[in-house]
Amino acid sequence: MSQSIAVIKGDGIGPEIMDATLRVLDALECGLHYDFVDAGLAALEKHGTLIPQESLDAIEKYGIALKGPLTTPIGKGFSSINVQLRRHFDLYANVRPAISFPGTRSRYEDIDMITVRENTEGAYLSDGQEMIDDGNTGISVIKVTRHGSERIVRYAFELAKNNGRKKVTAVHKANIIKTSSGLFLDVAREIAKEYPEIEFQEMIVDNACMQLVMNPHQFDVVVTTNLFGDILSDLCAGLVGGLGLAPGANIGEKAAIFEAVHGSAPDIAGQKIANPCALLLAAAQMLDHLGMNEKGDAIRHGIRAVLENRRDMVTPDMGGTGTTDTFAQALVEQVTT
Repeated sequence: MSQSIAVIKGDGIGPEIMDATLRVLDALECGLHYDFVDAGLAALEKHGTLIPQESLDAIEKYGIALKGPLTTPIGKGFSSINVQLRRHFDLYANVRPAISFPGTRSRYEDIDMITVRENTEGAYLSDGQEMIDDGNTGISVIKVTRHGSERIVRYAFELAKNNGRKKVTAVHKANIIKTSSGLFLDVAREIAKEYPEIEFQEMIVDNACMQLVMNPHQFDVVVTTNLFGDILSDLCAGLVGGLGLAPGANIGEKAAIFEAVHGSAPDIAGQKIANPCALLLAAAQMLDHLGMNEKGDAIRHGIRAVLENRRDMVTPDMGGTGTTDTFAQALVEQVTT
């Protein structure tokens, strides 16, 4: 059975790592049909807008998109493309795994945790932001709803239950921000009672940061609000070697977008030295979402094997002497043997 997906190659190194990723998906014979659509600087140059309507229509039609890194131009009048996509499709759950791989420059081994971040409200809402007192005072509103909190916490517990995870940690600042963060924590406590088989822990965000650095192995699934999730998920990526190994899924009721969370790295674009792992791991998340878990696992196991045994094929940032293309070729060989 064929599944159509929208593919956004992205800016900078995006086309290179996307081509590498699609080679691997094709080698796995996933039965995917690719509808290539534009967003970012490429779309701005071609269509005069960062997100053309036809791209939105394609994502809505298929319900699935695989996205390379996009560049939002610096300056007034341009809002984050990722934020626009999340709001347009109500992609309320941002899911960021942090998994240790061999041969990486990291301080820890055997890390396997997931950060589940609320994606549509909290401190990142543009509503209520204003400058007053002749520009001397900035005001920003943090808005957290019971609905938003319930669905993100429930998503985290369902993810834990369905993937054999044993523990969910709700990260908050309810001791100080008693309204918005307090509401999130209250809801988390309520939802946790529905999942007695899963250990529930609550942790203040500053302590969570310290605990992640000192002993990250105590965490399994972390669920939190938008701002804290943004910070913690990057911290977790740092524990396993950086954003080059950090995939992200943005999940809603009717659509899901899977992406490499790193930037477009225009300084190395065209040099064929970009590490494709983050987008490959995002593609593995996408396959899991589509019910092709064995193929998703094949990508993850394949990356591990290549990093362990094919250092000459691995990109320089991972300590190898290869290119984006040789990494993809080694992975194709690995998943087809």
